[in-house]
Parts: sequence; C-alpha cells; structure tokens
Amino acid sequence: MAARVIDTDPTLAHAHAQAAVKRAGRIAVVRETAAITAYATGDFALALRELRTYRRISGKDDQIALMVDSERGVGRPDRALEAGRAVDRSALPAGVRVELAIAMSGARLDLGEPERALSELDIPELDPDRAFEWSPALFAARATVLEELGRVEEAHEWQRRAIIAADALDAAAGYAESEELFVEDIEPEETVPAEEPTSPADTGNPASDPESGADRLDGPR
Repeated sequence: MAARVIDTDPTLAHAHAQAAVKRAGRIAVVRETAAITAYATGDFALALRELRTYRRISGKDDQIALMVDSERGVGRPDRALEAGRAVDRSALPAGVRVELAIAMSGARLDLGEPERALSELDIPELDPDRAFEWSPALFAARATVLEELGRVEEAHEWQRRAIIAADALDAAAGYAESEELFVEDIEPEETVPAEEPTSPADTGNPASDPESGADRLDGPR
C-alpha cells in the first residue's frame, strides 16, 4: 500500500509503513519502506534510523545514497561524506553508484565546495552521448554545480542534455510498450514447419543498444 501512494500522499504512505514495522519489523523490505517514506515526509532522522536497521538486517548498501542525503537533511554534510566514503563503490550497481555520486556532490555544495562537488560527478557513468536510466539526474546534477561555479553556458548545455536524455528514455519505453502490445495482439495464421528455418525479426530500432541498455543521444558533443 505504501508504494502505491508515496508519490501522491507520502504522509499516508509513511503511516502504512509504520504499521507494517509494528507487525513485521524484522523484515528488511519493511524497514527499507519505512526509511523511504520517512525521507519522503522530511523526517530525515527517522529515515537514518530505519536505513541503518535495514542495512543491518539485509547486509546491503543499496540505499547508501539515501543515507547520505538523510545526513545532509539533518545538517551533517561532513557525516554524509564519511558515510559515502565508507562503502566499496566498486561493489555497488551502476545506478546506485550514480545516486551516491549525486548525493556526495550535494554534500560538497552544502559545505561550500563547488569544485569538489563537480569532481564527485566525474564518474565513468557520465557519458553525454548515451542515455541510461540514471543519465537525466546525473546531467542535471552537473548542471546545478556548473551554475554554482558561474559556468552558465556549460550548465545550460548539461541541462539540455538532461532533457534530451529523459526524452530519449521516454521514447524508448514507449517503443518497448508498443512492441509488446503489438506482439501480444497478433495470432499467427499458420504454423511454420519445423524443418523450415526462419530469420529473427528486425526491430527497426537503430537508437537502442541491446548490449548496454542505453540509447544514443544525437547532438554535438
């Protein structure tokens, strides 16, 4: 229930999550949900407590970015940086590494260190010519830091790339959905004999990269 309403009513979602904690507080996903909903309502101290409990139960660091942001939320950017540095980034999924980099960059901005904030975003996942699921947020974060540094033209360029990446991902998602519906709605008129080989269908989608899950972004570098 909490997941269904968190975007529209985070307070209600948090109430459901708290009720779940009372019933099943030793289940990792229950504490994770409680942390996420607490963060959504702005209760960063509670979010931190729930995140620590979730990590202790699950043994995972996949919510480390939220922990860093929660430390920022309670006014402790130094502790936020310590928490982020304490994990092995190479062991994290790419998306989590990006979220962590963005959170660490924000902590640097909190400390008045925009140059270091920019350095936090210089990660292998920063590819201006390809759209991954994390690209819009990463590009936008870079634009924010560049604007803080007074590099306005560069900031505008990265913001433009963030919009292009988001549009490309939306288009790819729409294409995938339409393809799925198309395949489901078609019933074959006849069965192809087993001895007659057939060629795989061409998807006709030159913008996608099936090996990396990324979309090419057209435009100047």
